[in-house]
Amino acid sequence: MPAILQIKNIHKAYGSRVLFDEASVTLNTEQKAGFIGRNGAGKSTLCKILIGQETADSGQVVQSSDLRLSYLEQHDAFKPTETVLAFLERYTGQEAWRCGEVAARFQLKNELLDAPIKSLSGGYQTRVKLTAMLLADPNFLILDEPSNYLDLKTLILLEEFLEDFEGGFIVVSHDREFLKKTCDHTLEAENGRLALYPGTIEEYLAFKDEQEALAISTNVTIEKKRKQLQTFVDRFKATASKASQARSKMKQIEKLQTVEIAEAQSTVHIRLPEMPRRNGVAFRCKDLEIGYPEKLVAKKINTEVDHGAHVAVLGDNGQGKTTFLRTIAGDLAARGGMFQWAINCPVGYYAQHVVSALDRRRDVLTQLEANAAPGVSRQETLAMAGSFLFKGNDVRKQVSVLSGGECARLCLASLLLAKSSVLLLDEPTNHLDFETVEALGAALRRYQGTLFFISHDRTFVNMIATQILEVKNGSVVQYAGSYADYVYHMEKQVRRELEVT
Repeated sequence: MPAILQIKNIHKAYGSRVLFDEASVTLNTEQKAGFIGRNGAGKSTLCKILIGQETADSGQVVQSSDLRLSYLEQHDAFKPTETVLAFLERYTGQEAWRCGEVAARFQLKNELLDAPIKSLSGGYQTRVKLTAMLLADPNFLILDEPSNYLDLKTLILLEEFLEDFEGGFIVVSHDREFLKKTCDHTLEAENGRLALYPGTIEEYLAFKDEQEALAISTNVTIEKKRKQLQTFVDRFKATASKASQARSKMKQIEKLQTVEIAEAQSTVHIRLPEMPRRNGVAFRCKDLEIGYPEKLVAKKINTEVDHGAHVAVLGDNGQGKTTFLRTIAGDLAARGGMFQWAINCPVGYYAQHVVSALDRRRDVLTQLEANAAPGVSRQETLAMAGSFLFKGNDVRKQVSVLSGGECARLCLASLLLAKSSVLLLDEPTNHLDFETVEALGAALRRYQGTLFFISHDRTFVNMIATQILEVKNGSVVQYAGSYADYVYHMEKQVRRELEVT
């Protein structure tokens, strides 16, 4: 298949921070590539370069004349009062029937087409953007973190679409399961370079580990051979009868070259403060009603949760998951009924937009110390900072210069230093790379406190959840099955709906 998009020797830096240094890769419309890399590696920057929103300092991006490139808008391109159909007609220039036909692929039908976009949940707004992207009749897509803030149902719809899409794409995501289901190639940004592998993320990571192990083994062998040769040279270089052999050995030494191994990336290893194990009920509510002065979201909520439970709060966007979490966090007044936490259960709450509450005038260390529980030492604070990749002089970075992923890591580290026996986490994985997501999942799995969390990252939920609360149609109830059961039934539901489209 001929190349449709070529990145040739691009260099991109922001001040002294180099993102890409002579990076190159060639793509075609048969390649569906999951784009991975640590926060700050340049994934979003490369996407912006490819769609023309930014330019490289040097090098070039070569587009084939056959390329029809489309991308998922990160900003809201619709007007405040615009309906779904009106926006699609205006933004794409397509006729109403065509807009409706494509919108139906994302379950945007009937009254939803006439609904003001601003009245829809974030997941449905993303469906509108996906429809607009598809109406451009592209053969190559750029999707930067499309799964952020998507509910599971919309995520499954997106997967179905990408699996059937007759073209290529680059998709940035921290969701390993999403990448496994949609991508047959893996693109990685690391140490200023780009590497494209013809396989899934699982296959690529296994290959990368094998190559590193092989390189280390090869280097050990080369160094052993070099020492043997050097020993001979040192012993016989002054001996007339052996001088020619010594010179030959020296030439062999010069030819021995070790394999270059890329600079190792810092490993994320998150250690949570120890919590005493407790028994009994940690949380209970009776006839709880949640919502806002102008709108009741759910009522007659009755549930009990034991100490140490890890509760995944699941449901479609707009059903009230965040409203429920805000209510039991004390951030939003209950509309009726009651809820209570057990005695001596301090609650730590990580909100979706908690990053905006950071004090941009502080540095990382000052921010962490301001949120740490009484008695937390400087060493404990630095250890937690290091767990979230703030090492050495990084702790003196100003909050104002941190990336979105760094801010998210800082907020999580701050919350964990508060040593709460209850954690309420609303979409904690957004803006994190998948290594950090999985390290956080591994740490929370060992957490002995009580945990309520909202996430649509299936790998993350699978790692942690011991029980499920489903928020749906004005109710919040315990789901009887496992998370695997929940995902399976959701996938079946989506496929049934697509069959009647």
